[in-house]
Amino acid sequence: MESNINENNLITVNESTHPRARWYIIHTYSGHENKVAVTLKQRAEVKGFTDKIFQLFIPTQQKVVISEGKKRKVNERLFPGYVYINMLMDEDSWKLVRATQGVTGFVGAGTTPTPLPENEVAALMKYVVSDAPKFEMKFAEGDSVKIVEGPFSDHIGKISEVNEDQGKVKVLVSFFGKEVPLELDFAQISGI
Repeated sequence: MESNINENNLITVNESTHPRARWYIIHTYSGHENKVAVTLKQRAEVKGFTDKIFQLFIPTQQKVVISEGKKRKVNERLFPGYVYINMLMDEDSWKLVRATQGVTGFVGAGTTPTPLPENEVAALMKYVVSDAPKFEMKFAEGDSVKIVEGPFSDHIGKISEVNEDQGKVKVLVSFFGKEVPLELDFAQISGI
């Protein structure tokens, strides 16, 4: 990740804001959000707009992706192609943002950018810093899976319950003609 972006995906251009500054959403090319945010910060500093552009925010959420039996943490963008910007809107600041490479426009009605309610942005910022990562899994109830780790390795079972928040599943495995439920981590199973 870019060095100018903090762990909450917030870039501060100016610590002091203006009482009339509002949050807006700019549309970018998907996958270029970080580059656009860093470029906007640099342009605001070089062109003397630090009294009009204050913060940039790219909402992401940490996810644990389980692939091939291995866990890895990734920061997934909640809104690909969008960057939140806290700014004092006037014709000059609008032009600076619009002329930034990678920006395709502001979100709003027609050509008028629509400011966001402050409480919605605050709630979104609070949401992205929640410490529990979400799990991304490719299994559902009823799927047949193979246990790949632990004392029941190589056994085949059927998923009876999924707990995405904890990254766990209940798998029914047949032992001596009786189905026994096992609680397993997502990383302990693979599809068959």
